[in-house]
Amino acid sequence: MTTKEYTAEQERLARFAKAMGHPARIAILEFLAAQECCFFGDIHEVLPISKATVSQHLSELRDAGLIQGTIEPPKVRYCINRENWATARRLFAGFFKENNREKGECCP
Repeated sequence: MTTKEYTAEQERLARFAKAMGHPARIAILEFLAAQECCFFGDIHEVLPISKATVSQHLSELRDAGLIQGTIEPPKVRYCINRENWATARRLFAGFFKENNREKGECCP
């Protein structure tokens, strides 16, 4: 039995893709990316997502490294992790560029 090894870039891209795999997480990322600076407050107040749901989605995005947050009572500060954001952009761009098949039919 052989085990297949995945590259570090494949694993990282898959982790970013999984974290971005829900519309609520996309909405959170879009909101945070549009901010001039870190957002202080409760995201559930600006997006149509319940507080409990926001917490779960923020945790997934934070675990993937796409956002960062710090607790500064009574508020929490959320920001896009700019370094990982750039890495995700590069990985996704490379993936779509390398896998771009504009040859018409899939199977002739």
